[in-house]
Amino acid sequence: MGRADARRAQARESRGGQKSGGIRRLFTWKKVLGAFFGIVLLGMGAFGALYVYVDVPAANAAAERQSNVYKYSDGTVLARTGKGVNRQIVDLDEVPQKVQHAFVAAENKTFYKDDGVDLKGTTRALLNTVSGKGKQGGSTITQQYVKNFYLTQDPTVSRKLKELVISLKIDQQKSKDEILAGYINTAYYGRGASGIQAAAQAYYGVDAKDLDVSQGAYLASVLQAPSQYDWNSATDTGKKLVKERWAYTLRNMVEMKWLTESERAGLEFPVPQKPKPAQGMEGQAGYLVEAANKELEKQGVTAEDRDAGGWTFTLTVDKKRQKELEKAVDDQLESKLDREGNKVDATVQAGATSVDPKTGKVVALYGGEDYIKHYISNATRQDYQPASTFKPLVLASALENESKTQDGSLIGLNTVYDGTSKRPVVGSDTPFAPQNQDDRSYGPVSVQKALNSSVNSVFAQMIVDVTPAAVKETALALGVPDKNFPERPAVTLGTMNASTWDMAGVYATLDNHGRKVTPHILQSAEHRDRTVNAEKPKREQVISRASADTVTKGLTGVVDAGSGGAANSPAYDAAAKTGTSEDNKSAWFAGYTPELSTVVALFGEGDGGRKQVSLTGTANSGRASGSGFPARIWADYTLGALDGESGKTFDLQDVERGEVPAPPTPSDTPSEEPTPTEDPTPSDTPSETPSETPTETPTTPAPPTSSSPPVTTPPTSPEIPPQPGDGDGQPGERPGGNGLLPGQ
Repeated sequence: MGRADARRAQARESRGGQKSGGIRRLFTWKKVLGAFFGIVLLGMGAFGALYVYVDVPAANAAAERQSNVYKYSDGTVLARTGKGVNRQIVDLDEVPQKVQHAFVAAENKTFYKDDGVDLKGTTRALLNTVSGKGKQGGSTITQQYVKNFYLTQDPTVSRKLKELVISLKIDQQKSKDEILAGYINTAYYGRGASGIQAAAQAYYGVDAKDLDVSQGAYLASVLQAPSQYDWNSATDTGKKLVKERWAYTLRNMVEMKWLTESERAGLEFPVPQKPKPAQGMEGQAGYLVEAANKELEKQGVTAEDRDAGGWTFTLTVDKKRQKELEKAVDDQLESKLDREGNKVDATVQAGATSVDPKTGKVVALYGGEDYIKHYISNATRQDYQPASTFKPLVLASALENESKTQDGSLIGLNTVYDGTSKRPVVGSDTPFAPQNQDDRSYGPVSVQKALNSSVNSVFAQMIVDVTPAAVKETALALGVPDKNFPERPAVTLGTMNASTWDMAGVYATLDNHGRKVTPHILQSAEHRDRTVNAEKPKREQVISRASADTVTKGLTGVVDAGSGGAANSPAYDAAAKTGTSEDNKSAWFAGYTPELSTVVALFGEGDGGRKQVSLTGTANSGRASGSGFPARIWADYTLGALDGESGKTFDLQDVERGEVPAPPTPSDTPSEEPTPTEDPTPSDTPSETPSETPTETPTTPAPPTSSSPPVTTPPTSPEIPPQPGDGDGQPGERPGGNGLLPGQ
């Protein structure tokens, strides 16, 4: 190496040594430690400032969430619902100590010794929040209490810092017992239950004071993931995880000397009971609230809106009339049933809806024996047939369309039809020959008499004369739902589906002289941020007043001299129709006074609501018909709802009497009216226990009438086999539920 190269190498070494020494002089241990302690002191100062700056706030809205209040029309409280109502604060000394320890073992074993915070867990949560990994556990019971009671659930850095500071302060201000009590009373356990008392009831049907350690360990475990760990709705994975969490909690209790090994070994996993409605929904309250909630959904008030609480919902339900309806069902039906000892009685379900025919307000509703026991509302269910309560709508359509019989006579109350049982209809592409009740043949019979006695053969021919399509159009306009409603002659017997709510609206429209009445149960919904008034239903004229009033006139005859005799009273004017469906699976009484339109029905329900069964034998009374229990309930309720009497009468105009052909000679047919020497038939003068049809059967063959060709004997046909009668003579003509005869 030359001298020049040596000098350059020496220079580089010198510069390197100077640089290395400069770095060492710059980053000495003293300087590094000084910087570290400076940062620590700066952080402590910042935290100290934060500690001074952040105060313990007032409780948050969620912690003080209000219940929703449902009121009767007079403002008295019907029910309280929502998360607010399902929280009941209990003192810690009401909770068994081992249950208290279960919560500590599950969530925070150091709870009784720490200062209210977990710095390691909080730091981890902050880092995960900053890095976008979302929420992270690791909080103490104190921190969770602070989050639930004072703050929000938002996974933000600012909220976590506030939680840290407030937790330190709360730990200084409150005892551990106060903090634990606050935590278990504010935590959400699922099933709409906030707080341990509500959770104990929701999961085990006991008060918090009666929880055992195994149950307490489950409730402590379910807090980690209420929806995932609820045994009733959990997946197999969820069930596995909650069992592991429950076992983990008990192991920690043993470790903390709060439970012995032998005690732990004797514990079994406590499977919770199935969910039940919240307290306050028992009896009829739940049905009323459910009906209101369905209407609220239509008005734009969602379940999420309601769950936020703070609403006051005022219903149209009249408290007095509601109690009268409940009492009428109890007195006239429930008191006579043996639900425990009689298999038929155990299947009987009653439903009813009562509507103001001028406004559409639902003033009373009966949904079933008890909402807690039977969730399906029998008032609004649409899975049963309204049966012969549909027949007046066939007449309404005939009047509205000015329909005529086969021989050209205008149809009205005096129009005469052939009432022969199993008489084939004339003029239909679909063969139909329904049997009358008890297979009774009436011969020539007026429409009024056919209404009184619910004569199937008359209305089977009438719907053909009007056309099923026209009848359906009228029925839908009046308010019958389009459910299982084919345009076939068989629908004259009410083989579609409808509810008492639907039919109460239909009959209210007839009562209201043909102006549409749509039942509604919501009067108003008020919140401090929002008010929703009930939507005003349209009041269009769906059928003429003359048509509606003529039907009303005809239905007064059913009460005065027909199958509705059980509702006959000098205390009020009434119009009504009975109905009993195929195989006696439902029995109806639909009627109205000038002030009320009320429909009562019984349903035979088997296999937990999955099967329709016969009502025959209800209360050991044989066949259950619309003229029996439903009519008596209707009459009892109506009398009470009208305070014992009403001075109002039907204001009927332009009643259509119809055209009457030349009467047959007395020698050819039995007289409709009794002679002075004859006893009146039950349909002309109702007995104490009226039936829906007369008990005597004329045997003289029917002569020709205005609506049928000459017949001498009730015909049978290979294409139309005779059908058994049931209900108001309802035939078994719907195999498969399609409304058709075999082969059609």
